[in-house]
Amino acid sequence: MSILTQKTVSKKILFSGIGIHTGKKVNLKILPALPNTGILFKRVDLKKNNLIFPLYNNVSNTTLCTTIENEYGVKVSTIEHLMGAFYGLGVDNAIVELDSQEVPIMDGSAKNFVDSIREAGLNFSDQPIKIIKINKEIKFSDGDKFISVEKSNVTGEINFEIKYNNKVINTQNNKINIFEDDLSDIYNSRTFCLYEDIEKLKQLNLGKGGSLENAIVIKDDKILNSNGLRNDLEFVNHKILDCMGDLYLSGYKIIGSLKCSQGGHKLTNQLLKKIFSNQNNYTLLEIKGKQLPHTFTNYQNLKSIA
Repeated sequence: MSILTQKTVSKKILFSGIGIHTGKKVNLKILPALPNTGILFKRVDLKKNNLIFPLYNNVSNTTLCTTIENEYGVKVSTIEHLMGAFYGLGVDNAIVELDSQEVPIMDGSAKNFVDSIREAGLNFSDQPIKIIKINKEIKFSDGDKFISVEKSNVTGEINFEIKYNNKVINTQNNKINIFEDDLSDIYNSRTFCLYEDIEKLKQLNLGKGGSLENAIVIKDDKILNSNGLRNDLEFVNHKILDCMGDLYLSGYKIIGSLKCSQGGHKLTNQLLKKIFSNQNNYTLLEIKGKQLPHTFTNYQNLKSIA
């Protein structure tokens, strides 16, 4: 089968863990899905109205995670790491069943999701993949924070910068190509917080399941985790993982060059809303053909469907 066709997981994949914010135990299954299903979350602890599509216009909260909600008020939160794994690995279709509101945090990164999906393997359909091609520059800012995306003919780039008033984190920047680069460091990078922010999390009724087993904690100029960092840019790389997951709430892979400074879930969601507010901002394309030289460079295989 061609890599240009839609993919799903080849078999059921099981996970068990706790929600980093709810602190509740959760069991999660990733199941194969038919072509053109997309990604679909199902709350199996509820008997009805329990299906939620992870789309930008279903986002109901972006406080320290991405939460999606259907029209009946049923929610699934902290979906960004799993969605980032789906995006990077090219999983077009899957049903995600879970028996609680929050996706398990695992080790705070996407590593467990990625490793298990790779071990299970992917099934290729005969249906062509679809992508979103950005037609012009689109920006969104909030004070010193900003995010933008502009036209790119061949790549899906993320250029991300973070700035913290902390000697350990400080300012970090990294740029990746989602479709061509080795994303191991991105997948393996864990969520993080400052020690002094833990009390703030408690006041917000969040972080109940957080620990040094699933988050990097920085106190003054020290990392409290005994094994330190997994890579030199782990802080900004985790933000890139979050951004990948949040971008996949467009429903498709995006061809464009994204830049972000000091952003997060809210800014990425605002950018998607702005992109889809005007059909002139983007084109939905269907890719056909037997081969794909480099990434999406063979534009003779592209057919506009919108």
